[in-house]
Amino acid sequence: MSWIDVGSIDQIPVRGARILKTAVGCVALFRTSEAEVFATSDRCPHKGGPLSDGIVHGKSVTCPLHNWVFSLETGEAQGADEGQIATYPVRVENGRIIIDGTQLAKRTAA
Repeated sequence: MSWIDVGSIDQIPVRGARILKTAVGCVALFRTSEAEVFATSDRCPHKGGPLSDGIVHGKSVTCPLHNWVFSLETGEAQGADEGQIATYPVRVENGRIIIDGTQLAKRTAA
């Protein structure tokens, strides 16, 4: 893994998100009320809604368009919905957000 410092945890509001533009598209960095950080794709697979505009609750995010709920840990849709979003390895060290750049550099064919 190739870890990259992408900023301070304080740059993400509690129960909020921030966008990181990468070669694989926009990645949403989410901060929970427990000061945990998760990284996922920013697009809902249902209608492409921006998950970074969604509501963070526990270790989940709710899509702002149609209320689909995704686990920030696994990316799996919860409840009756089916689908999954990409997740990326991320951690917090000394108040800094560190993300695995190896996965973010992989561009897939459209």
